[in-house]
Amino acid sequence: MFFLKKLITHFILPPGLLVIAFAFLGILTKRKLAKLIAFSFALFVYLLSIEPIKDVLYKPLEEAYPVPSKPEGDAIVILGGGAYNTGILKEDSTKRLLTGFVLHKQTDLPIILSGGTSIGVLPEAEVMKELLLTLGVDKSKIHTDVNSRDTAENAQEVKKLCERLRCKKIILVTSAYHMKRAVLSFQKAGLDVVPYPTDFKRDMRYNLYSLLPKMSVFADSYKALREYLGLVWYSL
Repeated sequence: MFFLKKLITHFILPPGLLVIAFAFLGILTKRKLAKLIAFSFALFVYLLSIEPIKDVLYKPLEEAYPVPSKPEGDAIVILGGGAYNTGILKEDSTKRLLTGFVLHKQTDLPIILSGGTSIGVLPEAEVMKELLLTLGVDKSKIHTDVNSRDTAENAQEVKKLCERLRCKKIILVTSAYHMKRAVLSFQKAGLDVVPYPTDFKRDMRYNLYSLLPKMSVFADSYKALREYLGLVWYSL
């Protein structure tokens, strides 16, 4: 009874509802091409919404760089991962910031926060700075880039800060799925990078419920696909 309740719930809410809708259209239509497209979209949405496929997408991204046991550098660079207009960090940003905070406590290295915004009142780097100050980090140890809007601009703006601070080697903190693209950008900017990935998305523990479509999983799959698209764009 419990599993039946879960099954019904997952298929009356998106993305399960979309899977049912596309499959239903496929059954109703008589044109072969339309039927093929409808069933293909149903399968596509379903696969991106289940945990095993999400983990397959993340595997090459998250295994690119291991977490170093004793990272060494001149500064810790933390990349923003989004903030709400209310001044609250999104999940990815929070995990990156907490990882960088722990590293700072271990090394006492200065922190560079990178992340601007095109909308909202407060740049993301400033939101992160306020939280670090609340956690007791010395204000003189925090430096912010509030102008960058994407990873390429993160690298360019951080490079300027590093030149001013005389930092040649950085410990780069970002989500594991984002690290490959981030490293490419920062190396292109001329910085010596020590990758320190965090915010791993793969779970690798599956049961029957792992095959039910979930919006959170669909959102994670979207992030992975966006990274692959970004890597192609950066390589070009």
